[in-house]
Amino acid sequence: MNKKTLKAEGAIFGLLFFVSFLFLFFSTRSFATGFKNFGLSFFFGVRNGVHEITRTVSDTILAIKELAILREEYAELTVRIARYEELERNASEILSENRRLREQLDFAHAAAYKNIPAEITGKDPDNLFSALVINKGAHNGVSENMPVIAFQNGTQSLVGKVIKAGLFESMVMPLFDASSFVAARFAYSRYEGIVGGQGRQDKPLVMRFSQKHAGNEINFGDEVISSGVGGVYPPNINIGRVSKILYQESEISMEVELESSVDFSRLEYVFVVNSGKKEGVGSLE
Repeated sequence: MNKKTLKAEGAIFGLLFFVSFLFLFFSTRSFATGFKNFGLSFFFGVRNGVHEITRTVSDTILAIKELAILREEYAELTVRIARYEELERNASEILSENRRLREQLDFAHAAAYKNIPAEITGKDPDNLFSALVINKGAHNGVSENMPVIAFQNGTQSLVGKVIKAGLFESMVMPLFDASSFVAARFAYSRYEGIVGGQGRQDKPLVMRFSQKHAGNEINFGDEVISSGVGGVYPPNINIGRVSKILYQESEISMEVELESSVDFSRLEYVFVVNSGKKEGVGSLE
């Protein structure tokens, strides 16, 4: 037997011995138990991983749904808030309107003459936006040349006079119109003059033809009222207050600028004055 044969037999014997050892080792209970535990651990690990992934995905989907719901609720709340704000503004406007109407009604009851309450509904574009349009006409007892007054800040003030009376609407020429002239006097000194407008409500009224020496008794802020001379306007109605005194040496009279007692920019309601005896109060409607 040569050496090659011995080596071959030795290699075969070693291989058979290794294979026999492996069979013997795998057939033992400890190996089976270890393999089983390994399989269970692997299975539970996979299951837990799948569970975590599933839960994460579910939580993400739920969060997206909740976000969508929150957005819808936010949009709905925004709309509700806008509606509540609108209701609050409307309520505030109604309260302000009621307060103004109450003031007008109190004045109408307290007035010593018959008057016709009216609301300003527009302006006359053919008269450079000077004339005012009111919602009362001949049907309500309004006629041309009737004086028009207003009640603002607790004071009755002269607005102008009716220049055209339709059936249900009338046109009023305000004091600031360049064609308007009112016989007036200073409430304190009693000097008289004529008050006219300059064609625009943002310009002061001008009192002309007052005696020049009257300036010694006139101060800024002095009140000017209607005198009643001429019979168109009732006496003692506020017209304005002195804002500037104009002297001209060559003239025998002086001019005085007046700040109107009426704020025409926020004028809404007026009263058309009937020179007859007061019989009652009309409606603003």
